Amino acid sequence: MTSALGDYLSGRRARVTPAEANIPVVGHRRVPGLRREEVAMLTGVSVDYYVRLEQGRERNPSAQVLEALSVALRLDEDGRAHLFRLAGLAPRASAAAVTDRVDPSLLQLMDAWPHNPALVYNRAYDVLASNEIADALFEDYGPERNLMKLVFLSERARGFYVDWPGVAANSVAGFRLGHGAAPRDPRIRSVLAELLERSEEFRELWARHDARGKALETKTFEHPEVGRITLAMQTFDVRSAPGQELVVYHAEPGGPSATALSLLGSIAATRRRSRA
Repeated sequence: MTSALGDYLSGRRARVTPAEANIPVVGHRRVPGLRREEVAMLTGVSVDYYVRLEQGRERNPSAQVLEALSVALRLDEDGRAHLFRLAGLAPRASAAAVTDRVDPSLLQLMDAWPHNPALVYNRAYDVLASNEIADALFEDYGPERNLMKLVFLSERARGFYVDWPGVAANSVAGFRLGHGAAPRDPRIRSVLAELLERSEEFRELWARHDARGKALETKTFEHPEVGRITLAMQTFDVRSAPGQELVVYHAEPGGPSATALSLLGSIAATRRRSRA
């Protein structure tokens, strides 16, 4: 018998080395991560209690124990929030609050950014809205307009994302955070089931139990018309629609990526005029 909480603890324990936890290494170790008894010692609980947590026989740890586990397992703020959520000590998303409708005023704002690709997606990574230059950058989101499926199931993903392994790892970590917030969401469960069935790379990354939201980061794309383009991205929670996130990309002013982005905007405008 296991639990989501136990699986998460086990996965994170395996990724903390004794050196990171200031634990001296004596003799041969079969695994690089921490042992259960070491986590128990660092947390200040009995070994039996910690084993019961991992095995799913104890499902209601106190906030004090969770705080100690966060420190012992070196969790960042997203990982800590995910831990508390799995233990039932943080509010989960309300199904009634979830919507795939994008506020019209946000759509107008996105359309006013001709030089900044912008997307709105939900916890399942479905692209709910995109502006003209974002469509020109991505070209094809796939039949379901889902970014997770684009990354792991599209044949062109490894050529489009220059650092595909990094994009894949960050995508899975963000997807797990959304899954932890709304584990009963039918769309999230559907996407998860398909990826687990069809992608070995996804299965391996999912087993790591990384959970973190998107932060300021840089992505490099290989575009068939404008070549290589490196863009910084900012991610914002859409306060009026819990579960939605807005991602905005921008290029370093005056650099080759800014030139490529400007060219991409011209291409997008030309296509729009040809359709008019």
